[in-house]
Amino acid sequence: MFERLSRYLHTIPSDALLVLHQGEVIFNQGDMTHRFQCHSMRKSFLSALIGTAVAEQQFDLSLTLQTLGIDDREGLSEVESQATLYDLLTARSGISHPANYETAWMRRIKPPRHLHAPGENWCYSNWDFNALGSAWRQLVDKPIHQAFDQRIAQPVGMEDFRPTEDGWMEPGAFSVHPAYPFRLSTRDLARFGQLFLQQGEWQGQQVLPASWVRTSTAPISHAGDRGAYGYMWWVSRDGIAWPEVMLPPGSYSAQGAGGHFCLVMPALQMVVAHRVDTDQSGREVNRFQIGKLLQLLLEDAAAGGIQ
Repeated sequence: MFERLSRYLHTIPSDALLVLHQGEVIFNQGDMTHRFQCHSMRKSFLSALIGTAVAEQQFDLSLTLQTLGIDDREGLSEVESQATLYDLLTARSGISHPANYETAWMRRIKPPRHLHAPGENWCYSNWDFNALGSAWRQLVDKPIHQAFDQRIAQPVGMEDFRPTEDGWMEPGAFSVHPAYPFRLSTRDLARFGQLFLQQGEWQGQQVLPASWVRTSTAPISHAGDRGAYGYMWWVSRDGIAWPEVMLPPGSYSAQGAGGHFCLVMPALQMVVAHRVDTDQSGREVNRFQIGKLLQLLLEDAAAGGIQ
């Protein structure tokens, strides 16, 4: 069914691709068990965890940074300190303080400090995402990676995730708030996507609240030619997400630098997990190549009766 897609994958530095339809594998290429770096897909993992903690009343999205005593090296202003955890979750804090673990693109799009008030403007900022990790550690008595293992990885039967080896905290010189990188295999990443496709349910157990799945993947903020943004999920807007491909309505994805993504397309009952061995310096599948990959996948799937 996916002959053109398979040929194309051999022309780009793609290392693994797994496609599920209605929970069954319909295409795979590459090593499904290798634990690749996840880069910014980590943010969607934390978003899912926050959903479990909100349901258990351990995590209140209305809390402000001032209330929590969250600050940083250069100091937050009185206005910045009024940002809520909801503002951080939706990347709308208005805080342009230097952050750790940023890509060149993130640094380029960051507006000048104090330009926007909390909630006023969307900007994909690692300060928000890393500070949210600090808030998690303050409010929930469980390290992020251990919580992911217990609350998500084990319930959905992830086979390769090792929390002590595949999750760590990464401090930096720019901020007191460290990043929280993950490694995950392609087959385990696809399980994460399938969990969302199933509205948080797995084999009769409600692992994530269905309401959280719906709200966290809603198009809350306009993200230009990248579509829209929810609770640390990229959301398609009128089919827009990557160049030169139109996604089905309601699609959303976790994305990481170098070409990593976990795409959920509820309209097709499909999950797509793509990986690149970014441990190799300079190895990357760019946005245009991803668009072409997805265009071929959708065309090949339609030709096989999936549409």
